[in-house]
Amino acid sequence: MKLPTPDERATVLEARRGAKMARSAHAYVRGNTARFYEWLDDAPTARRVPAGPSVWICGDCHLSNLGPVADGKGRVEVQIRDVDQAVIGNPAHDLIRLGLSLATAARGSDLPGVATARIIEAMIEGYGAALHDPTSGDTGPEPDVVRSIKRRALGRRWRDLARERLADTRPTIPLGKMFWPLDDRERDALAQVIADPGVARLILSLASKADAADVELVDAAYWRKGCSSLGLLRFAAIVSTGERASGADYGLIDIKEAVAPVAPAARGATMPADHGERIVAAARALSPFLGSRMVASRLLDRSVFIRELAPQDLKLEVGQFSAADGARAARYLAFVVGKAHARQMDHQAREEWRDALEGDRGGAIDAPPWLWDSVVELAGRHEVGYLHHCRQYALRPSAG
Repeated sequence: MKLPTPDERATVLEARRGAKMARSAHAYVRGNTARFYEWLDDAPTARRVPAGPSVWICGDCHLSNLGPVADGKGRVEVQIRDVDQAVIGNPAHDLIRLGLSLATAARGSDLPGVATARIIEAMIEGYGAALHDPTSGDTGPEPDVVRSIKRRALGRRWRDLARERLADTRPTIPLGKMFWPLDDRERDALAQVIADPGVARLILSLASKADAADVELVDAAYWRKGCSSLGLLRFAAIVSTGERASGADYGLIDIKEAVAPVAPAARGATMPADHGERIVAAARALSPFLGSRMVASRLLDRSVFIRELAPQDLKLEVGQFSAADGARAARYLAFVVGKAHARQMDHQAREEWRDALEGDRGGAIDAPPWLWDSVVELAGRHEVGYLHHCRQYALRPSAG
């Protein structure tokens, strides 16, 4: 197959992004963060959304951005796994985005509307439990979708990561549909970044041979990955951290361009001006396991953030679930998000925010009306937007 040149990438990636978003309403929600905030701001419920404490929020809190994450010592927890859109903002926005993602997944599972109502109720229960006790609070029953993904994560090693990401266990990146060749300028720039002392220290700290020789770039390629991030710089690199003759350790490094977030920041919020630094700071606040494995840098005059991919890092893949497992998943995942928010608040702030949420519950649907109404409003707008998007993109030959 003919692989695109760096100059041709933008056209190919834009077509690819349109095709991915046309696959399902859930995929459309996932890749449509900017319109989510536009529609949320324009919705009749916008003024009723409470202003919670100003903390780091995910900013793009959909299902696929939660999942098992490993720290540098191999421990695994379900945490937020993508913080590209993170800002110091209103935690209510993460709740609405998660609620919309769960509601869309419920529709994709052909569940009745009452199941969606129970899912939103369960979300508030789980989130409130995390605010009450983020350290040892009750997560509720572990849902099947989480149990199965955690079981997979705990048993994975480098060979599993290599086969999944690279389709091979050899320390090379196979060029083709997912990986595209670099030009000399890009390869030289990547080699310089990997050799940077700050980046090298991060990689060495995660390797089993922390006292090994300097980090060396083994292979690299442009990585056609993601949905909303398609079109930004993204590279995969294999690095070694030991003498090859005596058995080098290899790592797979993800280098991703950092750009301005579309999630709204709180008024007066103080965040790093460099977007790579912002993302790393957010990860350390929201998802410590992830944040401990990230560093910001510059590449080709652009801000980037870098992390070594761990075999245990997996995203939640929600195909179809039952009404009962949907509610369990909602409670559990909202607890994960609540814990990420709560660890940034003192006891008084947590209790005041929890009281604000609890005080707006009641009626036929035991969930805050602003949350339910926001999810319903946005679900309708996304469904209409998705159908228009399909008409525009799904039948384009170049979009496959």
